[in-house]
Amino acid sequence: MSELIVKPNYSGQSSDIPLLSITPQSAGWHHVGFEVYRLNAGDSFSRPTGNDEVCLVLLSGKADVSTANESWTDIGQRMSVFEHIPPYSVYVSNDDRFEVTALTALELAVCKAPGHGSHRARLIAPNDVGVELRGQGTTLRHIHNILPQQQPADSLLVVEVLTPQGHWSSYPPHKHDEDALPNESLLEETYYYHVQPEQGFAIQRVYTDDRSLDETLAVKDGEAVLVPKGYHPVSAPPGYEVYYLNVMAGPSRVWKFRNDPDHDWIVNPR
Repeated sequence: MSELIVKPNYSGQSSDIPLLSITPQSAGWHHVGFEVYRLNAGDSFSRPTGNDEVCLVLLSGKADVSTANESWTDIGQRMSVFEHIPPYSVYVSNDDRFEVTALTALELAVCKAPGHGSHRARLIAPNDVGVELRGQGTTLRHIHNILPQQQPADSLLVVEVLTPQGHWSSYPPHKHDEDALPNESLLEETYYYHVQPEQGFAIQRVYTDDRSLDETLAVKDGEAVLVPKGYHPVSAPPGYEVYYLNVMAGPSRVWKFRNDPDHDWIVNPR
C-alpha cells in the first residue's frame, strides 16, 4: 500500500479516539494536522487546541459545540456529505479549547495548523460558505469554500469538493509545493474521501515534474491521501460520486498554484 494513503482504524473505537489521524510528525511535514471522529448521539469529547488553530467540520450529523468563551447549540443540518449543501463548521484559535456533544450520529473532521491567536472562535454556518461550480463538461465539480484565504484564520485553508461520477477534479493537474510567491505558494494538503456507493473508489495521481514521486492511488471510502508535493488530480469512476475534504497550510496563507505545463492548454489554449 502507498505510504500516501492513510486508512481509518475501525477497531476498538470510542468517541474520544480519532477514527483517522494525521499529524505533522506522521506525515513528515510541518503544518497540517487532521483527524476524524465518529460519535453516537449523547457522546462527547473535549480537547485543548494547544499551539494549533482548529476548524471543526460537521461532515454529517448535529452537535452542541463550545469553546472557552463561546457556545453553539443544535448546529448541523446535513446527514450525509452527498446532500450537496455546505456543512456547519466552527473555527477555534490556538490556546483555546473545544467540546463537542453529539445530538445525532456525528462524523466530525478536526482540521489543524499552527495558530497565532489572532482570531476569535466563530461559527461558520452554511450561508457563510462560498458555493461554486468549477470547470465544465467532465471537469465540472461542486465546491464549498469553508475557510478560504479571504476569511480570517492564521494558517488553515479548508474546502470540500463533490465530483460527479465520470468527472475529474483538482484538474488540470496542479501543484503548490514551492514558496515562490506571487506565482506559487507552498501548501501541504490532505484529502479525506467519501464515495457513494461506498464500495466504490476514487483514483488520485500524485507526481512531480521529475517523477521522483509518481504514484497512482485507488482510494476507498473513509481513507485520506497525503499530498506533500507535486500535482494531484482526482477521478471519479462512472457510477460513483466522490467527495473529499481538503485541508491546506504552509508558510503563507495563500493558495497560488501552477498547472502541469503538459496539461495547462486545457484551460489556457495556446
